[in-house]
Amino acid sequence: MSVARRIGLTQRRQGQLVRFLQAVMVAILLVGVWQANAGVVVNAAVGLVVTFLPAYLERNYRFTMGVGIVLWITTAMFLHAFGTLPLPFLDFLSPYKATWWWDHMTHALSSSLVAGVAYAVVRALDQHTEFIHMPPRFLFVFMLMFVLAFGVIWELIEFYIGVVTGLLGAGSVLTQYGLDDTVLDLFYNTLGGLLVAIFGTAYLSGIADQLTERLATRSAER
Repeated sequence: MSVARRIGLTQRRQGQLVRFLQAVMVAILLVGVWQANAGVVVNAAVGLVVTFLPAYLERNYRFTMGVGIVLWITTAMFLHAFGTLPLPFLDFLSPYKATWWWDHMTHALSSSLVAGVAYAVVRALDQHTEFIHMPPRFLFVFMLMFVLAFGVIWELIEFYIGVVTGLLGAGSVLTQYGLDDTVLDLFYNTLGGLLVAIFGTAYLSGIADQLTERLATRSAER
């Protein structure tokens, strides 16, 4: 039994929650435009695009994701976008700046998405070709190493975006809070990857199977 079913969150309710979070993200985007806040606008807009990717893939490529996976993606994007919004009850600071654990929570969620994509792709390649073999233990270690490497690359991207926006005198889009925060970010990135490595088989096998079928179809057409 899935976690959603255990707490009484039906597929219909999950779909409604996805649409609600998307609507709130549209509102966040409009607030960012009204306030001329580039950070809010960019993060909300990118987050919205990501939340609509599952529907786009299903409509154009017949690639179906369960509503629970879509809710997982949407929740991660929503929390990131909401975290950039200055709020009056936080003295007009954003949750990222006013709440010490917000950045770590969103890093864990975002890294779990990256790990989920990597897991599905690697499982599909493992099933599709005899030249790649990923025993469970090796796949577990690979997931952790992949997420850690991606986290390092992301921290570098955050740093250089901060440098560029500072030189241009523009508002910050992504923010770093120092070396200690970067180390903690990498820890929570690894935590997100660890969760996917443990539970990936239960929740992502369907996506991996669809990717395997796509690869088999492409190979047959050649």
